Amino acid sequence: MRFAPALLVSGVAAVMMTAAAPAARAESAETQLRRVLATVAEGRLHTALGEVDGLIGRYPNFRLAHLVRGDVLLAHTRPIGGLGNTGHTAPERLEALRAEALARLQALREGPPAGAVPRHLLVLAPAQTHAIVIDASRSRVYVYENDRGQPRLVADYYSTLGKQGIGKLREGDQKTPLGVYHVTAQIPGSKLPDLYGWGAFPINYPNDWDRRLGKTGYGIWLHGVPSENYVRAPRASDGCIALANDEIADLAKRVHPGATPVVIAERVEWVTPEAWRAEREGFLRQLEAWRADWESRDAGKYLSHYAPDFRAGATDLAAWSAHKRKVNAAKRWIKVGLANVSVLRAAGREGVIEVTFDQDYRSNNLSQRARKRQYWVEEGGRWKIAYESTVSGQKLRLPESFKSAVRTKGARS
Repeated sequence: MRFAPALLVSGVAAVMMTAAAPAARAESAETQLRRVLATVAEGRLHTALGEVDGLIGRYPNFRLAHLVRGDVLLAHTRPIGGLGNTGHTAPERLEALRAEALARLQALREGPPAGAVPRHLLVLAPAQTHAIVIDASRSRVYVYENDRGQPRLVADYYSTLGKQGIGKLREGDQKTPLGVYHVTAQIPGSKLPDLYGWGAFPINYPNDWDRRLGKTGYGIWLHGVPSENYVRAPRASDGCIALANDEIADLAKRVHPGATPVVIAERVEWVTPEAWRAEREGFLRQLEAWRADWESRDAGKYLSHYAPDFRAGATDLAAWSAHKRKVNAAKRWIKVGLANVSVLRAAGREGVIEVTFDQDYRSNNLSQRARKRQYWVEEGGRWKIAYESTVSGQKLRLPESFKSAVRTKGARS
């Protein structure tokens, strides 16, 4: 992978003033690096050298900044034709740093359009004050605030994903999963090997939908990086999502285990607020129709909302239908309340929506409350329920990289 630094710095300069920016926070290492590159693009090499020295002073383990500094020094003496011109960096490490630089530039150039929202966050429950959306194609983590029901971008970070890319299917494939997940816990760095840096946020891979599709594996975390590094290359983990330690510490201010959703997409789909509202309202109408048809005690109408290959654990549609027809026949009335609803759409060609809610079921002979999760699929322009379960706690399982790090007393993976 080769690209001219002139392209890199001119690209940064061209988009720095136009890229959609999250809410202001303490200036990040990436923001400072962008300023250095923009200064180089303007030909102010002496100023750029002072800026990059300041950046390295604040982040001494930021290897990409050291590489840029070498190029700035060399540019004082002759034109340079590629990032990393000094010849002092090992080829493998140089490729990793070039990949990091390219990922950062791509994220800057192809970030969220101004005013756009991610299609995936259709409804956030009140307890979901923030949501995380990961764009694998850009090695980017976007953080959205629940602003009275509408997602609002507040932060974004460079990230590392699996060595073998995305689309996890089985244990040990070193891929990052794609889908809709939830943060289940927070583990401080003091309880982990140095590999995980500041700490970690496990997510619920594999979820019910993954298991239905036969996917295996476990221990997918958002975590920090070893103390000797500022970040890692774009593809360097065993499937986890790794962020700079200062940035995962910043992310932690907005993460609430048990509430914060994490959508991992190959490429985030940005839409206008108008398109987002239309899709949101269209789905909510179908969810309300399911609820109302359940209350009606008309088993035919109620069951029309279920896909032919529906499952609830080991129960298929035939068994589910027989049970519901028998139960409804014995009821004089049914009331169903849904509260704290979240609706999250997975990315990709196949339409899958995860719906989670607090269900308050009441009838003439039974009252029951439960936290429910459903997966809806699109069939012929209509959404139908393909999987349903009761939400319960998930046992924490450690990644293979954790076991390896413990065995080798902190060896890097």
